[in-house]
Amino acid sequence: MRERDQILDNLDATYREQYDHAKAEQQPRRMEELDAGYQRDQLMLEVLLDIRELLSQRALGSPR
Repeated sequence: MRERDQILDNLDATYREQYDHAKAEQQPRRMEELDAGYQRDQLMLEVLLDIRELLSQRALGSPR
């Protein structure tokens, strides 16, 4: 299973690549869309990772 930081770093790297491309192409609207999408995706990923952690702890029998 991939580590939490690795998953979030991958999201960040993907976002930055697209954001930098939009910036170089002078596409402010696309930059805004990417920024909003990044924030949304980051929140969803963090929730999913929290759920994964809780389920993993339950499977191991260690209550939180």
